[in-house]
Amino acid sequence: MKHCVWFAIVIFASSLMTLAPAQVATKKPAKKDLYDETADAGQQVAAALESAARDERRVLIQWGADWCGWCHLLSGTFEKDAEVRRKLQYEYEHIHVDVGRFDKHLDIAEKYGAQFKKEGVPYLTILDARGNVIANAETAQFEAKEEGVQAHDPLLLLEFLTEHQAPYRKAQGVLDAALADAKAKERRVLLTFGAPWCGWCHRLEDWMATQPVAALLAEDFVTVKVDVDRTVGGKELLAQYRKSEGGGIPWFVFLEPNGEIVVTSDGPAGNLGCPWTDEEIAAFGDILGKACRRLDATGIAKLQDLLLAARKAAEAKRAANSGGD
Repeated sequence: MKHCVWFAIVIFASSLMTLAPAQVATKKPAKKDLYDETADAGQQVAAALESAARDERRVLIQWGADWCGWCHLLSGTFEKDAEVRRKLQYEYEHIHVDVGRFDKHLDIAEKYGAQFKKEGVPYLTILDARGNVIANAETAQFEAKEEGVQAHDPLLLLEFLTEHQAPYRKAQGVLDAALADAKAKERRVLLTFGAPWCGWCHRLEDWMATQPVAALLAEDFVTVKVDVDRTVGGKELLAQYRKSEGGGIPWFVFLEPNGEIVVTSDGPAGNLGCPWTDEEIAAFGDILGKACRRLDATGIAKLQDLLLAARKAAEAKRAANSGGD
């Protein structure tokens, strides 16, 4: 068992009077800042659950700390092995929760039955989109069996992640539920199509999920997303409404509760996608003008302003990151 078990190390360290426990327990890894020591685990989990619920995915909590070399080795496998990386991207919201010196976020660990104080770190917890525990796992079981090799076995990790991933939903069932909800609420449906690999899809979804945007959209629409890669029949449903093969994703359509098309994201210049340029944001306002029945011109302008604010925030973040290189 080569992962980081604090108590075993502390016992060993107590016999070495010249060394403090932290010195024996850890060898500072070259890579830093894997775990945010200032983050609130409750907020991390809540945000991950909210994101996972959009596509009925799972949340993977990786408990650990930056002092733990095996925590970095596990993350290295998650990042470098193509199949494992894809599995995480498609099926999980992956978060790192800092355990300090096994003295942080113990209330969250107890809530989810994470036994990292006993089993060591890194330690994994899988939750469904409603916060129910699907699995807890100590990670020594995923370590490579070759003598002298310090690594995790990608095949074992892939088997574990596949076993506990969420079952795929049927696209038509997802849409039917949204249409029924829209009928009951006397709303229209805003149906978006995206995929896990699509950065612009995530940008649009994240913007729609922010509180002010979600509240404004809810005045007129029941919003629902279909993942063209993960939802059974997703590509076929997209083709049914889009009636063309070009234009990429994200793509969206506004529907009456009976499924009739009101307006789509296809305009004179092609698929609008995630509105980002001034021209695209203006075109988005025109589309909303055709789709909205309750939201007035002021509300539509507010949504456009919120898109512009999101763009400026992203540009500022990119500039700050570039300046730090």
